[in-house]
Parts: sequence; C-alpha cells; structure tokens
Amino acid sequence: MPDALGAHRPFGLGYWPLPEDEPKVPIGREPVRLVTPDGALVRGILWTPAAGVRWKTAVVLSHPRGDFSVHYACPLLAAAGYAAFGFGTRYMNNDTDCLHESCVVDVATAVAEMRRRKAQAVVLLGNSGGGSLMALAQKETRCGDGWIGIAAHPGEGVFMSQVIDPSVADESDPHSVVRELDMYDPENGWRPWPEPCRYERGWLSRYRAAQLARIARLDAMAKDSIEQAQQAGARARALDKASDARAWRSWRQRAVHTRYLTIYRTLADPAYLDLTIDPDDRPMGSLFAFPDPLDANYGRGGLGRVMTARGWLSTWSALSSPARLAETMPHVTVPTLILHPTADTEIRLRQAREIRDRAGSEDVTYHEIKAAPHYLEGRRQEAMEVVTRWMERRFPRA
Repeated sequence: MPDALGAHRPFGLGYWPLPEDEPKVPIGREPVRLVTPDGALVRGILWTPAAGVRWKTAVVLSHPRGDFSVHYACPLLAAAGYAAFGFGTRYMNNDTDCLHESCVVDVATAVAEMRRRKAQAVVLLGNSGGGSLMALAQKETRCGDGWIGIAAHPGEGVFMSQVIDPSVADESDPHSVVRELDMYDPENGWRPWPEPCRYERGWLSRYRAAQLARIARLDAMAKDSIEQAQQAGARARALDKASDARAWRSWRQRAVHTRYLTIYRTLADPAYLDLTIDPDDRPMGSLFAFPDPLDANYGRGGLGRVMTARGWLSTWSALSSPARLAETMPHVTVPTLILHPTADTEIRLRQAREIRDRAGSEDVTYHEIKAAPHYLEGRRQEAMEVVTRWMERRFPRA
C-alpha cells in the first residue's frame, strides 16, 4: 500500500503510517462519508481485514483536528482481524471554531455507522488529543464498549495550561514580556538551545500559577464577547424590524458577530528544557518545536493561535473546556487500556498515571512503553500487539 504508507509524511502529522508499519497481510480500505444528525460532514477510511474475513469488533479513532483516517494504528489493527475506522471531525485541520460538544456528535455518528455495519462491539481509541475527546464522548453518549488511550494527555485545555507563555504582558503585542515570568530569560534559568536549563522550583510554582491566570484572562475576554453578542440578540428580537429597520440591523450585526482571539506564544513549558522537572525518559525539546522551543513559541503557527471565543472556551481553556480527563475518566466505566510512551516530550509520566488512577472502570490495564516517543516511531508493532492482546480477551475478533 505505497499510497498510504509512503516514506515521506506531511510536517506535523507524526501519526502518519511509516513503511515499517505496513502489515504483512492484505487488508481492505473503504472511504466513508457520513452526515451527522446536525448536518455536519465527516470523512474517514474504514480499514478491514482481508477480503472474505468477517470482522466482529470495530475500533473508532479520531482527534479534534487531526486526520486519523491515516493513523498508524489503522492498518495494524486491520491486519490483526479488526475493523478500524479512522476519521476526521468536522474541524479537521482547522480547530479555529472547534466545539468539543460537536466533536462528540461526530464520534457518536461514527460509532452508529459501525453498529449499522453489524459490529458486535465498538472500541474507542484516542491518541494524544483524541484521548480526551473519546473520554468525553463515552461520558456523554456511552457509545463505546471499550476505551483505549495511547499517549493521551489530560485534555487539550489542560495541555495548554502547561505550554502557554505567562509572560505575555499585552495580548495585542506578541513581543510584550513580563521578564520575571519569562522562561526564555537567562535570569530565570534559561540557556540557548541546545544547552539544558535549570529553573528554580519556587519560580516554577509562580510560573504555573501565572499560566492559569493568563488562561483566566483569555476566558474573561471570550465570555465577555459571547455575552455582548447574546445581549445584542435580545435587543434585536425586541424590535420590529419592519418599522425600525436601522436599529434592528445595528443590533443584529452585533448579535451575529464572532470575535477571534489571537493567542500568541503557546510553547513555553519549562519541562521542555529542564529535564529534572517531572523526570522520565524524554529528550529535551518538543514535537511542536523545530527543534528549539523558543523559535516555536515566537514563530508563526502554534497551538490555538487563532480561535473564536466559543472555540477557545470549548477546546483550549483549562478552566472551561469540558474535555478534561480528570472529570471525564471517572465516567469511563467500560474496559480501559492506557498506553504511555515514557519518552513522550508532551505527556508526563505523572500525568499518565493520574489518568489511570482517575479511570472509573473496574477493568483498567496500564502499560508503559519504555523510551518510546509520543507517536511511537519504531515501537508501533509492539504497541499494537499490546492492544490486540488486550482486545482479544474482551471483544470478538474476525
């Protein structure tokens, strides 16, 4: 399958299959397009065992913005005798207005399609930010018979709270800085890449508190924008647009207005450069950096760079997003498997174990893949063997 498993993958798509992920047996692929109950279009690929082999359990994979139709797990799961439906939500490749509540509808629609195709069991698999999405979907809809998290972080908003730069002094000025809160200031322990850095723990505690304070300020901006639009809508509805068209038009335009937040500097986790913070097997740096986190923090692009007010609150706010595993995992009561690669630059070993401890199921399996990176390059066959062994003890195979 050279067209799906090419040696070159797009920048940023670390989950893309690599040549070594190619299964040794023939498998099937079918493009699938679904319309959700609220009218959104989602697309994916259904990977299945070889022709003539009837699968009984389907694995559904997705991510709030990633195209998991080409996730490395799909061909490996299909080769093991399972159907794997990887798909992109309605916000694929653009989470500017991403509402996790709508992503849940997309997941439930995908699961319903697998059941329509006579799946006897459906397992939700979340990798990275897909983990918090799949846990929220399970909590809200009870749509899965099992839940798997691979390198799942505690939620996109919680993740933002550890990487957002608290030293931004003015949200309209990407270069404004509060020096005592700047992890890239030599006086605070920073050294130019690739020198390791050391941050004093008292300073780090103040830094973490300032990160949450910045998120609270952004939340306040977002909520104020939404409230203003709602108030304008009420004013417009109180008017007779036929007799007072100019006033109605003025309030109506304010009611439908959407404020966009430009959120600068979102790659500033001191743990990227100081490996004594939450020690594990990770190297210095971040999978979002190239390679210096300083460049990525100030460079173009970045996590949550431009968001609508409601998209920020639903997806990237640690204080407002509903997709926080600390709150959703106690409601995931189906059989649960958690795989954590201990060399992950983004997810700390401590966090993976906290996710395990919050799980509400009586059947929880936790497995660490030593020295593996976030997307498990070089260790994917091993990881999928863990997954398939776990699944075959609980769910029917082909």
